[in-house]
Amino acid sequence: MELPVWFEITTFVGLTVLLLADLAIVARRPHEPSIKEASLWVGFYVSLALIFGVLMLAFTNGTYATEFYAGWLTEYSLSVDNLFVFVIIMARFQVPRKYQQEALMIGIIIALVLRGIFILIGAVVIERFVWVFYIFGVFLIYTAINLVKHRGEDEDYEENAFIRRMRKILPITKDYHGAKIRVSENGKKMWTPMIVVILALGTTDLIFALDSIPAIFGLTREPFIVFTANVFALMGLRQLYFLLGGLLKRLVYLSLGLAVILAFIGVKLILEALHENQLPFAGEREPIDSIPEIPIWLSLSIILGVLVVATVASLVKTRGQFAAPGPPDVDAETAKSVPTGGPEAAAAAEARIAEESDEDSARR
Repeated sequence: MELPVWFEITTFVGLTVLLLADLAIVARRPHEPSIKEASLWVGFYVSLALIFGVLMLAFTNGTYATEFYAGWLTEYSLSVDNLFVFVIIMARFQVPRKYQQEALMIGIIIALVLRGIFILIGAVVIERFVWVFYIFGVFLIYTAINLVKHRGEDEDYEENAFIRRMRKILPITKDYHGAKIRVSENGKKMWTPMIVVILALGTTDLIFALDSIPAIFGLTREPFIVFTANVFALMGLRQLYFLLGGLLKRLVYLSLGLAVILAFIGVKLILEALHENQLPFAGEREPIDSIPEIPIWLSLSIILGVLVVATVASLVKTRGQFAAPGPPDVDAETAKSVPTGGPEAAAAAEARIAEESDEDSARR
């Protein structure tokens, strides 16, 4: 069964209007959201994703709806992992809290555009070359191993090459000028540090997409589902940043849970490629029925189960720690010691933030 064209068009129009409205609200009144405001927005976006899955079930079939939920959960959990790196970026560039929301919003929109391009390319490649699943699968398993290996590492930070290049090319003011990215200073047009922050957020998410896009293609081959799952995962991430606060420091096993999920999807991709039995040098061959295909309902169950176990284990491990809601607060010196290059960097950031939380608790 194909997805109805009217359903796809209506969804794209609705999501575009929603994102533009969200951007207009942020641009009109830069501020640090209250706990109540952030909670309402996060609840709204999560409810919207759940309702969208129900609509997919009503207008298409159960398989598409299950694929959407599995993809959304995977992308959402990876997006939460993004927050560890976003915390580090905000602390390193010492972005005033009242302007962090706008920086996050613009960074997320850049990420959506870049992910959309990635998804289109991925869909075309997979449609023509199913054997690319071998590459995706091995890459996801490799990433999962690195997520475990990089936990607790304290590396010297080095900005990615794109950000370093921008620093050399662009004339940048010393101080922030509100949420503006372009100002006149002494009669000369200058960029503000906000442009570097936004580019850092956008390019960091692009690095995350190198793992998350192959992962969701392991759950569905429908580009529409891949894109909408990414949009719903990223929408509300800005408000979630201001809501998690101290709880972010307690999710000490999140990267381990994500490692299990990525490894599982990597194995699923390899099994699917083996089942279809197509190789670029071997011509058309018959599928191998003896190699099992992992059904989507089982994938959803495993993903949900791993996330629940990782969250509960994290909260049990850090029981007794006070997790005040609100924006995460990380020392600038700590931020300088943590890399910001993707899921592996997020694992290092997760461990370092948790370590700082333990040190704060000990001092109290």
